[in-house]
Amino acid sequence: MSDHPVRTIVETDIGDLPFQIYFVREKCEPITKRVKFEGANNAFPSELFMEALNNEAVNAIVICPSNPILSIAPILALSGVRKRLRSHPAPLIAVSPIIAGRAVKGPTAKIFEEMKMDSSALGVANYYHDVLDGIVIDSQDAHLAASISSKGIDVITADILMNSTSDQVRLAGDVLEFAQRLRKVEVSNAV
Repeated sequence: MSDHPVRTIVETDIGDLPFQIYFVREKCEPITKRVKFEGANNAFPSELFMEALNNEAVNAIVICPSNPILSIAPILALSGVRKRLRSHPAPLIAVSPIIAGRAVKGPTAKIFEEMKMDSSALGVANYYHDVLDGIVIDSQDAHLAASISSKGIDVITADILMNSTSDQVRLAGDVLEFAQRLRKVEVSNAV
């Protein structure tokens, strides 16, 4: 994301911990109070990352079902990234890493709860609200679709748990089809 140093620091009930210590040594057990990204204010996206962000031929930008706070937020914290994502003509779509209130993998739901955030696909949509055009949520969370849509974010439901290559291919197809639909809506609204 950047050629400049950016350190993820997890503020916990036992003190500030570098991400690796929190994740590996402490096994994500301390209670998370806040997460900060030391150096992000002075870091800029790498040349190749900015080249990708500035490529207007891109048909979709997808935030994969990764931890929004630990994995995606450091990227969004870089100077100019959020602004560029908001101005890019391609739809930005997230795939929720939370299904039925639980993270598919890792401490996402735990951290959301500890930071007093809604540990659900709705919470993920709220977290990304300023850059998101659409979100793919699991069919088990279909009851959240209306609440997400009411925030101006398009939503589709799908089976987002990927246990096999065929699951990955199916979900990728669903996401790309959704992106194409959103792109057509944006183009027709612009005319």
